[in-house]
Amino acid sequence: MNTEEKIKMQLAENPIILYMKGTPAEPRCGFSAKAAAALRSTGIDFAYVDILQAPFIAEKLPAVSNWPTYPQLFINGEIVGGSDIVEELLASGELVPMLQAATA
Repeated sequence: MNTEEKIKMQLAENPIILYMKGTPAEPRCGFSAKAAAALRSTGIDFAYVDILQAPFIAEKLPAVSNWPTYPQLFINGEIVGGSDIVEELLASGELVPMLQAATA
């Protein structure tokens, strides 16, 4: 399985997945910390990939997602965006329904 196939498998198997630097409990950049905190505040489970531990995924994912930076949140295999967008969706009240729909 090549890296792109592995990414596609991760996206198919996890309705909500955050590609981030570090872990939700120990984020290793401020943007990843913000995105993970926003997701954790919803109380809805999500998967994550620590791209610092998966350099091949970190290198290949931007070509798959057309999103150049990290973190990257995907819901049902579609890129949602980075930390600013995740925080905006949380503040507007749109994030929770999106997450609930993905896990329903």
